[in-house]
Amino acid sequence: MKLKIIGPALPNIPWEPKPAGNPDYAWRYSSNPVVGRRPLPRVTGIYNSAVVPWKGGFTGVFRTEGMDRIPHLHVGRSPDGLKFTFEPNPIELTCEDPEVRKFEYAYDPRVTLVDGVHYVTWCNGYHGPTIGIARTTDSSALSSLRTRSFPTNRNGVLFPRKFGKNFLMLSDRPTPATRRSVTSSSARARTWSTGAGTAM
Repeated sequence: MKLKIIGPALPNIPWEPKPAGNPDYAWRYSSNPVVGRRPLPRVTGIYNSAVVPWKGGFTGVFRTEGMDRIPHLHVGRSPDGLKFTFEPNPIELTCEDPEVRKFEYAYDPRVTLVDGVHYVTWCNGYHGPTIGIARTTDSSALSSLRTRSFPTNRNGVLFPRKFGKNFLMLSDRPTPATRRSVTSSSARARTWSTGAGTAM
């Protein structure tokens, strides 16, 4: 079976050939972990990174947890995708709406490039888990979108292109009985309409 990546060429992406005799389609880098457990002071763990190519190197959004066990998002940068340095402070979102700026927790980031703009989605604490959305064009500032998401939704990821003129998002809606994969569409990534869900 041949695997094909559809997207721009990434000649500097770190790559290690499959070990001889390994039958898996995907395999782990032999020098894992690339990022250690405590890369920043008072951070007890780092998880679930979302790394994208950026100006010849790589930039990512990482979930961290501090001594209080509250998850935050940090920016990390790397020239080669293997050695990362991290901003010492969590990401601070810019937003004119004080209600949207309120912070409870943030975890499980995803980063998607759509029409030249990087959009970050994450599980956002707002009266329970919702999906937060922000955008950036320079990786130094994230502008939060005043978005109407759905309660108890999380793990939202944008498709890397628009369908017609609309953004499309796939998200996860856990319930006591099952988990449902939900598709939603939006013209401006703010107000979302939901399609049919699929039980998982």
